[in-house]
Amino acid sequence: MGIAGKSRARPPWLTASLRRLAVRFSNGRLQRTGSMRFTVYQNRDTAHHRKKHRRILVSETERLSYVGNNFGSGAMKCNSLCRYFIGVVDKDSGQMEVYNAEIFNMQPLLSGKKILCLNPAPESQHNKSYREKMDLCIEAFGTSKQKRALNSRRMNAVGSDILNTAVTKAAADIIDAKGVTALIQDVAQDDVQNISTFLPPCNEDADKPENVYKFEDILSPAEYEALRIPAAAFVNITPEEITKKTQERSHCCFVLEELKFLPANEKSRDHKARCLWFLDTLIKFSYQKVIKTKYPMGPECPQIISRKLMKNFTSLTYNNSSVQNLISASMKAKITAYVIALALHINNFQIDLTVLQNDLKLQESRMMDIAKAMRLKVSKAKGLPEFENDQNHKLGTLSLPLPMQKASGNQKKRKKMN
Repeated sequence: MGIAGKSRARPPWLTASLRRLAVRFSNGRLQRTGSMRFTVYQNRDTAHHRKKHRRILVSETERLSYVGNNFGSGAMKCNSLCRYFIGVVDKDSGQMEVYNAEIFNMQPLLSGKKILCLNPAPESQHNKSYREKMDLCIEAFGTSKQKRALNSRRMNAVGSDILNTAVTKAAADIIDAKGVTALIQDVAQDDVQNISTFLPPCNEDADKPENVYKFEDILSPAEYEALRIPAAAFVNITPEEITKKTQERSHCCFVLEELKFLPANEKSRDHKARCLWFLDTLIKFSYQKVIKTKYPMGPECPQIISRKLMKNFTSLTYNNSSVQNLISASMKAKITAYVIALALHINNFQIDLTVLQNDLKLQESRMMDIAKAMRLKVSKAKGLPEFENDQNHKLGTLSLPLPMQKASGNQKKRKKMN
């Protein structure tokens, strides 16, 4: 049997010529110690009073190597503070022999770096990854909970490999059966269908264009009534004010252009002013990314309109331990669809899509996809007097019967090389 102790004075019965090494393993207790091999390396510089005491202790098992040393950052501080001794008792004579002792803290060698040893570990051990070596540590020293988690992870990895193999095989079978071209067309069709989920309710059996996207589905009666006060500034606007607002760019181009053609009839003028004010607010609302305030459009915006914007045109997201309202790409598409629907009601169901596209800061392809998903007939603006200096504008017209819904037109044909 062996005992360890520490003392400040040198006992007269100390056998000073021998030194014993005491080891402890940092990550648990070994179950089988008989198969372990230990090797000690000593610094060759015996003339240096510090280096001559430096030692490296290497321990090897069938699966892992362990290393400890008595110098550097990994050395145990207790060796420099106290002296340790090991006593060995002879059971027959009852006598004890006491030896100088030094404690080494043995740690698994997981860094992948090779060390010089008399009996090198198998090559397969050096080729193991960090994860594989950690798994071996858990197998040897881990708790029951850690071992259960390791077995569960390995089973999940096997299941994941089987699933990936099955998915890869299924994808290959679909490609072989259907062809790449057909799959690309299906993806384009799915893109249109994804956009369709954010469109206003569409009545395909409508007998009039105004009933395809009903005005009540865009603005409820209560919301429409709340717009009366803020829209009064548009009702009484003068040409001079329109010119000033155009120079200041305080409103979007579509609204500024329509303000020039407000009807003389008081009721119609008030109706168009309310629609233009809400459309302008909706477009400005789309410029924001993360909504940080409860009323993002300012105090002049009615509370019922602010609640409508936050509820219908933002997505909730969790960030920095708080819930935020985000205008995502899908919400941007939804805002665009409602802007188009309202603009159709304002301008007799024919609108300049290019102007709205610029106001909404969208790419033309995205705007055309949404317009086609809303069953608009898209044409060039050629021939209209207001666009005679710009032939690149696109017009969107809502007419009956509604055209069939088609896939996105972004798939361009490849040009033949001569």
